[in-house]
Amino acid sequence: MAQKDPAMINPHPNPWFRWNCSVCWVTLGILLLTILSFWTLDLQLERLFSVDSAKRMGRFLGELLSPDVRAVFLHKLWIASMETLAMSAVGTILAVFFGLLLAIPASKSHPGDPAHWRFLCRLILNGLRSIPELVWAALVLISAGLGPFAGTLALALHTTGVLGRLFSESIENAPQAAAQALRVQGASESQVFLYATLPTIIPQLMSYSLYRWENNIRAAAILGVVGGGGLGQMLAFHMGLFQMQETSSILIAMILLVVLVDTLSYTARRLMAR
Repeated sequence: MAQKDPAMINPHPNPWFRWNCSVCWVTLGILLLTILSFWTLDLQLERLFSVDSAKRMGRFLGELLSPDVRAVFLHKLWIASMETLAMSAVGTILAVFFGLLLAIPASKSHPGDPAHWRFLCRLILNGLRSIPELVWAALVLISAGLGPFAGTLALALHTTGVLGRLFSESIENAPQAAAQALRVQGASESQVFLYATLPTIIPQLMSYSLYRWENNIRAAAILGVVGGGGLGQMLAFHMGLFQMQETSSILIAMILLVVLVDTLSYTARRLMAR
């Protein structure tokens, strides 16, 4: 029997809005919330697009597009860039070490694993990563003082929580064939982890670590806003004095540093994937 054309069965198309359509109601709610947000905010668009505002913006862009290239300032910029790079590298290395230490007891490696410390370690990891780097830096400044040491500790604390959770997921999802074979032979859990689980997850751990290094170089570049040292501290100082030429040079250094680290991390991950 020939099938009927759907257009003949229902000649009238469905309306774009139906009372029983949850997607329609959600879309309408988002649209209404957006309109109310514009209505309640004092945006002062007439001042933003005024002639005086355009003149000041043009003067600002003119200063920002003429970076400071004096040798003395570039030397200070080089030192701050290396300081930012060192902060991100050391903070990531510390996070890899402590994240792995917390990830092992935070994971349930096999069905028979009692995992007595799983809840506590996961709670610690959740607490570490729930606090942003800037907040950690502001807290650490109280005890460590101003400078790159506080910024490095802030990066290490937050990244430990992130990597620890990712590492624990990798351990739990690792293939169990080799590990189970060692357990049958009477190997201890530490031996099983070192000789069966760890070799299979090392590429994944390295990929996670390099990706977090990319994120940390961006975070390290702005931690100086709260006194964490590096390029961020220079940026906060010169922006506070409205020195746009120096600020332009610092922003260019930040962009180049981020591009460099991203390129190195991407190349390393591609080489490991071969």
